[in-house]
Amino acid sequence: MPEDRPILPPARLHSEVDLARAALATPLLTRAVRLARWAGPDTRVGVGGELVDEQLSVAAEVLGLGGAKGHGGGEAEDDGYGDGPAYASEAWRIAVDTGLVEVEEPEDDGDAGTVSSGDNLALVTGGGPQDVLGLWLDALDVVLADAIAPVLEDIAGIDDILGEDGTIDFERLDWDPEAESEFLDGVLGNLYLLTVSEGRAGEEPVPLPVLAASMVVPDDMGEPTDDVLEQVSEAMMRLDDQFRLLEPIGLVEYRPVDEALMAEEGEEPVPPVDDEDVSRYGMVKLTPLGLYGVRARMLEAGVDAPAVGDLADKAADALLDGLARFPELSARAETEQWLARRAPVEAARELLTAAKGADAGAPLRRLYCQQALTLVGPYAEPAVRAVLDDPELGGLARVWLAESGAADVPAPPEPMIFWLAIDTIAAQLDAAEEPEELQDLVEGLVGRHSGFFEAAWRVDHPATATVLEAMGRLHRDKKAAKDARKAAFKARSRRGS
Repeated sequence: MPEDRPILPPARLHSEVDLARAALATPLLTRAVRLARWAGPDTRVGVGGELVDEQLSVAAEVLGLGGAKGHGGGEAEDDGYGDGPAYASEAWRIAVDTGLVEVEEPEDDGDAGTVSSGDNLALVTGGGPQDVLGLWLDALDVVLADAIAPVLEDIAGIDDILGEDGTIDFERLDWDPEAESEFLDGVLGNLYLLTVSEGRAGEEPVPLPVLAASMVVPDDMGEPTDDVLEQVSEAMMRLDDQFRLLEPIGLVEYRPVDEALMAEEGEEPVPPVDDEDVSRYGMVKLTPLGLYGVRARMLEAGVDAPAVGDLADKAADALLDGLARFPELSARAETEQWLARRAPVEAARELLTAAKGADAGAPLRRLYCQQALTLVGPYAEPAVRAVLDDPELGGLARVWLAESGAADVPAPPEPMIFWLAIDTIAAQLDAAEEPEELQDLVEGLVGRHSGFFEAAWRVDHPATATVLEAMGRLHRDKKAAKDARKAAFKARSRRGS
């Protein structure tokens, strides 16, 4: 596979309209919008813009949480992870940080600040999908910052990290925000890769131990040591807390670690050694909105994270070159989107024109061109017949016509047969086909044409020598492999002279 291809497969995103609708339906953003609409001239805030204590319980009532404990987006129920005022405080901070409300902080500690509607509140009903998604991404940033923050209540000897004025002295706190952020970004990156991988399509949740191990266990480690297993357990509990926070913003669907396991095994769960009851150790998957959100963060960080549809408005040459980055199913989906925006006959002409060339990427462009023309269907036939005499496209045209069941397909001249054979193998080498499939292709071509190598080394194609060398490696018959290597030497000598 060419070295310049990105590691990440393309994401298949939902439409922006559907994503924006999902964003507005997330529990946390819904609560923030509700509080922003509730807030008015009588709402009072403290020095940091937070609601004053006496108004938190009122805000919780507005959200339908009251004083009961609850978690996530469902009805308030006692799960031990917070109470109504705490959720109201969280939603209020989202409202402030996303510009749904504007706060004017008090000048003195004893006073209260005032609140007014923020400019962004109008975007909830009057903005477009991109406006809404921008709000959601801002809210996601706030929640991600919370997810990496230390839980001060869990810190033993908290008095040791308090300054003389009673505030937290972060220099004394063993907390590296950059390292914490890198860890969570790495986890989300791994989850993203699992989601977009061909054949998975994010349909199945990922066991939390698998995700934790992906961040802890070295790739070259065989059996994990007890120390590594302990680190995996610690990472699992860390992620359990973080995913609980990230679920209400709609980033993930999460089944938490079964608390009974902690009672059974001790303070931290031991990673399972088999698949039995693996769901009890936590299961997580990115939502469609989460896939969009993680990709947006990757793009902002400069990561090449392609998506199906990126090439739909590009020229045909950009499409054919770009498809080299896509797995089979995604390449087909990308091509379908590109074709949907063009008239079939014109699309066929553009594809054939873009397929020409003697550069290194040309054989693969011709391969994708042929596949795209299959999706165009019978409408492509006039454009295909127009290139029958073209030395670079004539062989492709004949193959396409024959496979389409067309009548009156002219027989190719012998030089075109061998040129097409070299071009086809060059494309398959670039497409990184499975070795066995390539071996079958090579042996099939050699078997159909007697004296194949004697004719092939004379083919005027830029990849002739490279292809013949590859055939020498791939052919399972020793004599044929030796003939291929001799032909490759002749081809290099011919081009050199």
